[in-house]
Amino acid sequence: MPEHLIEAGAEAVELVALRKPDLAGWLDGQPEAVRGWVGSVGFAAEAGAVCLVPDAQGRLVSALFGLPDDDAPWTFAQLPAKLPQGAYRMAPEPDARLATRAALAWALATYSFDRYKSRNGRSWPKLVWPQAADRAQVCRCHSATTLARDLINTPAADLGPAELAGAAELLAARFGATCRVVVGDGLLVENYPAIHAVGRAAATQRRPRLIDLVWGDAAAPRVTLVGKGVCFDSGGLDLKPSSNMKLMKKDMGGAAHVLALASMIMEAGLGVRLRVLIPAVENSVSGDSMRPLDVLATRKGLSVEVGNTDAEGRLILCDALAEASRDAPELLIDIATLTGAARTALGPDLPALFCNDERLAVDILRAGETEGDPLWRLPLYKPYRRMLDSKVADLANVSDSPHAGAITAALFLQEFVEAGIAWAHLDVLAWNLSSRPGRPEGGEALALRALFATVAERFPAVSMSG
Repeated sequence: MPEHLIEAGAEAVELVALRKPDLAGWLDGQPEAVRGWVGSVGFAAEAGAVCLVPDAQGRLVSALFGLPDDDAPWTFAQLPAKLPQGAYRMAPEPDARLATRAALAWALATYSFDRYKSRNGRSWPKLVWPQAADRAQVCRCHSATTLARDLINTPAADLGPAELAGAAELLAARFGATCRVVVGDGLLVENYPAIHAVGRAAATQRRPRLIDLVWGDAAAPRVTLVGKGVCFDSGGLDLKPSSNMKLMKKDMGGAAHVLALASMIMEAGLGVRLRVLIPAVENSVSGDSMRPLDVLATRKGLSVEVGNTDAEGRLILCDALAEASRDAPELLIDIATLTGAARTALGPDLPALFCNDERLAVDILRAGETEGDPLWRLPLYKPYRRMLDSKVADLANVSDSPHAGAITAALFLQEFVEAGIAWAHLDVLAWNLSSRPGRPEGGEALALRALFATVAERFPAVSMSG
């Protein structure tokens, strides 16, 4: 339960949300003193503006808040930082959609990552639960987003492959799932050679591994999530410059996303057989590092020439996607902090969506619009597959061309997804470059609400009433 959302009962200040055209009508019903006060401070219900209204004794009795014309989900995230300490209740009570968005935005606005701070974080005002809010949705989305943000924000020294596996095991224990982890040379024994090749250069305590979480009725439709778990990416022998390496603790953002999405699916009890596959590695430099122009084996049997050791994410994902395809799931989603090209094209806020199934793509994009959690579709343009041709192997992990980097990366992954499986690939930044209301600088979960809505629409929760 989000700690800054409280039950009714305590004395609370009225929080009145108004669009500009509605202000005059609201003022008509107020005492002359209130009308005079609002006029004297110049409040005109501009979007984001706040007006604190006192009584004759100077006590705060209401807070007016200017709503924008649109229905942006982050609107109410502005308020915790603008209001004094205390409890607030929305008056009049909003409809279910606005109530849910207001509660979630308020809860996420109070997030902070203070694990390493010696002082407690700031105190926040509290919101009385709006009556019509979908509490279950708010709670599971808040919990999942917090999980993703915390994992991404944790420094690589404290979140290596072993700790990422530990986070998956804790999640599995919480929901009664199973979690199996294949570690180190066990990857070779069980035929995950590409994951092993990428992660073998790391220190012994940071050996590569494959995390495999399974939940739900074995007879239910299969949904599989695959997340890139590069816990730190030095670039390998193709070493990144320091400016590009600085944020590479976030290169396990795809893994954080699929664990967060899995938590929502399990908490909601959706009618699926859920599987989560996370190849977890550290792309390090040592005498055992893979080298440019090495040729790697993969689980699918395709050979891959390494054009660049800094294009390691697709190498670990290819083994996981091949394993995911073995189950022939009805829905396969992978999420990865994969390419700078996607960020160049779409910026930090829009995940790039690649999809081989038209209905699935439409459903995800529609859910993104409905949830205020947008994505943008890029094409799996087949003619660009030739850019991945290799003279010595079945394909290369990168193109020598400076063009279409996000597309060629997606086409590489598609080689490892069996035909006939509805598959979506999300290329995400997983990071807020600067702070905005509800979205502090640091790790971020993108498209989480959109993906959950898509899965929930297809595979609703199973009734336990018998």
